[in-house]
Amino acid sequence: MISSIRRFFQSKIGMAIFIAFLVIVALAFAAADITGSTFGGVASGDRIAVVGDERVPASELESTANSALAQVREQDPTIGMPEFVEQGLLEEVLRQLIDQYAIGNYAEELGLRAGRNLVNSEILQIPAFRNVAGEFDEEVYQQALRAQGVTDEMLRGDLKDGLLQQMLLRPALAAPQLSGRAARQYASLVLESRRGAIALIPSALYAPEGDPEAGVLEAYYEENLSQFRRPEQRVIRFATFGPETILADIEPTEEEIAQRYEANSDAYEARERRAVSSFVVPTEDAAKSLVERIRGGLSLEAAARQAGFQVSSSDLRDRETMANATSFAFAEAVFDTAEGEVVEPARGTLGWYVARVDDVEQVPARSLAEASEEIAQQILEEKRAAALVDLSARIEDELYDGTSLAEVADAFDLEVRTSPALLANGTVYGEPGAEVPRELGPVLETAFEMDESQPQLAALGAGQRFIVYDVSEIRPSAAPPLAEIRDEVTAAWRRAEGSAKAREAARRVLEKTREGTDFADALRAENEPRFQVQPVALSRRELLAQRGRDIAPPLVLLFSMAEGSTKLLEAPENIGWYLVDLEEVETGDIEADDPVIAQTRQQFAPTLAEEYRRQLTRAIREEVGVERNEDAIEAIRRRLAGES
Repeated sequence: MISSIRRFFQSKIGMAIFIAFLVIVALAFAAADITGSTFGGVASGDRIAVVGDERVPASELESTANSALAQVREQDPTIGMPEFVEQGLLEEVLRQLIDQYAIGNYAEELGLRAGRNLVNSEILQIPAFRNVAGEFDEEVYQQALRAQGVTDEMLRGDLKDGLLQQMLLRPALAAPQLSGRAARQYASLVLESRRGAIALIPSALYAPEGDPEAGVLEAYYEENLSQFRRPEQRVIRFATFGPETILADIEPTEEEIAQRYEANSDAYEARERRAVSSFVVPTEDAAKSLVERIRGGLSLEAAARQAGFQVSSSDLRDRETMANATSFAFAEAVFDTAEGEVVEPARGTLGWYVARVDDVEQVPARSLAEASEEIAQQILEEKRAAALVDLSARIEDELYDGTSLAEVADAFDLEVRTSPALLANGTVYGEPGAEVPRELGPVLETAFEMDESQPQLAALGAGQRFIVYDVSEIRPSAAPPLAEIRDEVTAAWRRAEGSAKAREAARRVLEKTREGTDFADALRAENEPRFQVQPVALSRRELLAQRGRDIAPPLVLLFSMAEGSTKLLEAPENIGWYLVDLEEVETGDIEADDPVIAQTRQQFAPTLAEEYRRQLTRAIREEVGVERNEDAIEAIRRRLAGES
């Protein structure tokens, strides 16, 4: 788990996804304060570091850690902040945060700039800001920002920082090349084969059979509390309601249908709708140049592809709908253009549209009789939705006034149900496979952020149903009392004791091999026939063929040892100790023009780029200057770990 999380964090800096990561930062780290104010030291507890002349606020480390935890919990919803800190990930977040400040600071010192048009281009590429037709939509953009509590200025600031870092790092990492000699050496390793043996000294052979003496188990438990920590669990009470709860008569009358027809007579008149394919460029000159090339015979798609943009196609829209989704100027230009023709460049929110009219549809007028059924259904749905919204509003008012879930359910005749103890990943604690009420899925994340007995209301799906719920019990992530798990702790203590003695036996064997005793003879000297010994004869090519699967750690060690050596390796979960003995290494030879060498150089490119990035970042930190406030960092660590 720890290695996969570390790889997950490292990938955020990779050039291929750097901008996408910064968008996540912009949407998730809304609380971060990156004003760039300066001060003369780090004595103040509200600053965790000074990078150059710029202070890194403690609040930013906490908010960044919380957001990073949220991302990690997408892989493992049961992990909590104490485990996050315990696994060293807070330090990883801090390192990357300082790197971000250092690289941004250095980029500005070099005079690098990221203008508004460049930032606009990045915004246009973000899928979260597109409508169902795949086009950038200003309304969708603003909704996405509001949903995360982020302003346009904040998002643009983070994207600007990301672009500056990309400008600085990309040239340095553009084309790393492993030397031909080194590539040949690494390529020849594929032909290498190794022969030896792997022995497991099981802890079970040395584990005590009886119970520990008084006080021993208690001391062991206190020293290993994290090993027995249970994830946080919550019991949720809830009630759902929907259209079936509405008792009022909501059937539309003929008078209502006629009034709706008259009020919206324009909608039933003959009208025209148009569909377009388009993309947006930063400047008017660029748009005019592209339109000229398209009219000269180049397709819209080819023009977009050559300019580095992506074409999106819209559904049929009337003039008003198109203006709302794009801009008034663009809609007017579209409806002045014949089908199949290229539209004159028109300005939108983030640039200039280059577009083609794909389809023109003439919609005939409809009489009251023809539209009556459709209008009746609209009115019925509106009345049903209004009644449901009114009911939910009344319930929400009751909750706001402090009414309990039980009282609300009684007042509105709702059935209250209670969930079993749930984990954050939506499963029942201690009962794998147990059924969980599906209504809780959309609100589970919020429920794990609520206090007890603080009911809330939420819409389910498209708002056709609602759920009112609260948390009736919170069982914090903690190790249970020893009395509850004495058998489990006793078994773990026995394994630990057995592991310690198994290690002593393994070290005795290791010492004998270092003195020149044959590996098999050294094992026999222990006079223990139950050791598990496995001869190994394997090529590196065979080992690499297992890539993507879990490769046994002793095999990995075998291919990183010197010939004639023996190494000690701890097995997981105190099951014992491995002794890995390498008897012989047979190397292969590879011709200088072998195509495998070129493949090796290509495969090493990402590794070299990452190494160069780390070295460059380290040099930038040293050049800019970084001073850490260890007291403030430790205070945050203890607070997030729940130690204070």
